[in-house]
Amino acid sequence: MTTMQSILTIVAVVAGTMLTRFLPFLIFPEGKTPPFYITWLGMVLPYAVIGLLVVYCLKDAVFSAYHGLPELMAIVCIGILHKWKKNTLLSIGFGTVFYMFLVQNFFV
Repeated sequence: MTTMQSILTIVAVVAGTMLTRFLPFLIFPEGKTPPFYITWLGMVLPYAVIGLLVVYCLKDAVFSAYHGLPELMAIVCIGILHKWKKNTLLSIGFGTVFYMFLVQNFFV
């Protein structure tokens, strides 16, 4: 890649990023009520994304005998910690560390 191609690539990436960041503020300015479907998407999409992540994480897990046990233990840990502390970042972070600890030390 030449220097000019690198510069044009960087400019295109910056322009695309700025467009996606600033466009919602231009389309829906403060004080203007957004359309119903935008508000609905704002309520529904976070749950859909979390569900998609759970399915993606468990798609290759084999649940038989001891296989899948660390995944289930981590999911239960995340659920209990989230119900207790109500902190998504803490529960996902601790659940990840707990899962890695189980996989590296007990389920080798």
